[in-house]
Amino acid sequence: MRKKFMTSLLCLAMTATLLAGCGGSDSGNAGATEEAQTTAAADDAEAQTEAEEVAEKVEEAAGANSDIKATVFWYDESDVYLSSVRTALNQELDALGIQYDNQFAANNQSTQVDQIKTAIAGGSNLLIVNVVTSGAPDTAEDIISVAGDIPVIFFNRAIGTDGDDVTVLTDNPTSCFIGTDAPEAGHMQGQMVGEYVLANYDDIDINGDGVISYALMKGDEANIEAIYRTQYGVEDANAALTAAGKPELKYFDDNNTDHYQVDTDGAWSAKAAKEYMDTNLVSFNEASNNMIELVICNNDGMAEGVIASLQDKGYNKDGGHVVPVFGVDATENAKSLIADGAMTGTVKQDAEGMAAAIAQSVQGISEGKAPADALAALNDSRFSISEDCASKLFVAYAPYTGE
Repeated sequence: MRKKFMTSLLCLAMTATLLAGCGGSDSGNAGATEEAQTTAAADDAEAQTEAEEVAEKVEEAAGANSDIKATVFWYDESDVYLSSVRTALNQELDALGIQYDNQFAANNQSTQVDQIKTAIAGGSNLLIVNVVTSGAPDTAEDIISVAGDIPVIFFNRAIGTDGDDVTVLTDNPTSCFIGTDAPEAGHMQGQMVGEYVLANYDDIDINGDGVISYALMKGDEANIEAIYRTQYGVEDANAALTAAGKPELKYFDDNNTDHYQVDTDGAWSAKAAKEYMDTNLVSFNEASNNMIELVICNNDGMAEGVIASLQDKGYNKDGGHVVPVFGVDATENAKSLIADGAMTGTVKQDAEGMAAAIAQSVQGISEGKAPADALAALNDSRFSISEDCASKLFVAYAPYTGE
């Protein structure tokens, strides 16, 4: 099909060139006409040669890519941010002519490993893995062991913590990781929260006690992104507040020593966050003079759930008091909520950038590059190679408040 398409393009190019050389001529100057025809013929031959060279290069690339049969393994199908990555990645792989298939593990690591084995048995020769059990190097090692010599691109969900991921990648040169610098989003969110609270302190302090009461929604207990966002989203905000002579944020429930509420299914879901917030607001509200005045969420999905709960109580609507809610991802829904004034801010996790980095790495691997070399060949201001490992690439975060 691709060869027929390129042949058609070549024919069209030749026809267009010939037609361009068939304009009006001066019948009174036969010599000039003869010379023009000779020049046109030479131009036609040159154009044909160039078109043939382009067609040959495209066909060679298509032939190389046709040998790749990739399978993309997603930890879950319902994750809002990853849905955006998937849409962009499908488009990128389609444009490259890569054969691929998407598999969803329903947040079950055993299911994902079985899917990987089945894909390999079916001829898959490149694995792109959004691992279910984040931050667990043993899980990544098991997947690499199952893959054998087949290249593995891990993405988005960390495969280790405290340097364990570096050990996995350096010990297994057929693998690489494409994701984000985990602490970065937490630092950005914390700075955003701190600056906003300082600029709007009296409006936020519904209880009028001089202290801002907050709730925090954590996506997954063991996920390294969730851990750092939970830590720095509060720590950096407190640092900004105390530097300005204000008290630190106070967690709304003294009985919760964790100072967060976690999605026990590890799904970072709007549903879990709404259920938590619905329950919170029964006891912590304006009537009791202990209202939750600020909510920090590990992702935009959980922020959506919190906002839905607040809006059920009349908050975060036109004309009503807005409880500041912060998330991470900059999903389209979050952008709309920010534009409507129902949500305060988020941190953009670049779905298109993530997809582009994966697709370009696939292209490099299809050309015979080792995964680390494929990452090194990427030239984009959105990407950076980790300082501690050449097989680990980061896609940059950016703050988003709709401005």
